[in-house]
Amino acid sequence: MKRQFGTYIKSETKSPFCRFLLLALVFLILTHPIGPFSLFSPFSFTPFSAPTPISASATFELGFSPRGQSLNIILNGIRSAEDSIIVAAYSFTSRPISTALVEAHRRGVNVRVIADARANRNRHTAVKFLASHGVPVRINDRYAIFHHKFMIFDGRHVQTGSFNYSAAAVDRNTENVLLLRNVPEIAVLYIREWLRLWDESIDVIPIRNQMGVRLSY
Repeated sequence: MKRQFGTYIKSETKSPFCRFLLLALVFLILTHPIGPFSLFSPFSFTPFSAPTPISASATFELGFSPRGQSLNIILNGIRSAEDSIIVAAYSFTSRPISTALVEAHRRGVNVRVIADARANRNRHTAVKFLASHGVPVRINDRYAIFHHKFMIFDGRHVQTGSFNYSAAAVDRNTENVLLLRNVPEIAVLYIREWLRLWDESIDVIPIRNQMGVRLSY
């Protein structure tokens, strides 16, 4: 049987089509190595796109911590939002940011938040504070760390960077915040990913006693 099988393979690979398939398979193996991120893995992915130009009207603000303009850039983005704010957060204990989000919610802005489940288990987090003030909040525990830190304002402005929404990020850590304005081409990609994460996350049940939620400054 081995001889027949070997003879079969040898004879079949003589055809141009079979040689093409064999070369194509070798190419795929070499360019997509076997492993957790291989071509045939359930974790494989395709980049969103090739390099894409952004709008000529795009502008940016950049700030650093500690003792920089990082927090003010985020607060200005929240306060200038007119229609919607979506948030993806890891550690979330900042009183100024959570208060600004509640104020935006009260003036009619559609505010929604996803945060890491493990980093926000404590009662005294912005997650519980926001939910207790009527802001839709969900937590995500499906990954080792839900490490995102970004906001999208009005579907076209993107805030990103290393900055956690916490007091430590303002005063003690070295952090950066980048706010890109008028970049719908970028915002739509963030929104797509955020919606996927929202669908798999769990609603946070509001705390009735709002005064019991304390936040860091």
